[in-house]
Amino acid sequence: MDSSLEVTKKRAERKGKQATQDVKPWVRAFARFGYTAKGTIYVLLGALSLMAALGIGGKTTGSKGALDTLAKQQFGNILLWLTTIGLIGYIVWRLIQLIKNPENKGIGSRVGYLLSGIMYGALAMKAFSILIGALQSGGGSSGGSTKQSLTAKVLAQPMGQYVIMGVGGAIILYGLYEMYRGMTEKFKKQFNYSEMTKKEKSAVSKTGKIGLLSRGVVFGLIGYFFIQTAMKAQTSQALGLDAALSKLAGQPNGQWLLGIVSAGLLLFGIFQILKGKNRHLRLS
Repeated sequence: MDSSLEVTKKRAERKGKQATQDVKPWVRAFARFGYTAKGTIYVLLGALSLMAALGIGGKTTGSKGALDTLAKQQFGNILLWLTTIGLIGYIVWRLIQLIKNPENKGIGSRVGYLLSGIMYGALAMKAFSILIGALQSGGGSSGGSTKQSLTAKVLAQPMGQYVIMGVGGAIILYGLYEMYRGMTEKFKKQFNYSEMTKKEKSAVSKTGKIGLLSRGVVFGLIGYFFIQTAMKAQTSQALGLDAALSKLAGQPNGQWLLGIVSAGLLLFGIFQILKGKNRHLRLS
């Protein structure tokens, strides 16, 4: 009986390896590089916010702020070019997931892939604009005013408040889903556990659980801000990740809350980097 179980296990492992090998080498490289770039951004913004919580510098910032900070470092342009290429790789993988649907996901997941691709496409454009700005005049521009003006335009339309409220509700639901994934550890299904070391498995479990819970909290706050903006029709209301972290810092015991969530976002970044190395990449 033991031998038959061993044979079944080996067949499953071979099947998993074959599925991974079916992915074109350039697609696999783009996807893995993409997850690594995404993780690097979260590590940076988590570290900056954690430093702010500890009172040793840093700032509460979003993904675009993290890119600005990265550009100001030594060899920042080179790092930003690599990050931009990585983000493009992540977008390519999202489009493959959307079009080819290798994991047989439902329509909800595929819509999520599309929205994720659009969001990180905007981030890649921001990174590219910082690079162009650095080449031309040594600086980059902030994308905050664009976000605010877009919100104002939507609110000015018939039913615009309901649209913004719907967006906020969807963001909250996504945040709850992220927390659910973290608590249940369903994210483990995406990893090649048979090819990972014991330390890697432990790191994935811990960083995935804490990171997804923290990200879920932040998305919940962002969704709440969208709903508040719609209800009060105040286009000056701050939106986004940086606003959510600042709001946390303003609460009673806010520095503690900010520190915990920031550390979680940093761990989420490490989780994404681990995913870049060990994720299943199937095109079945």
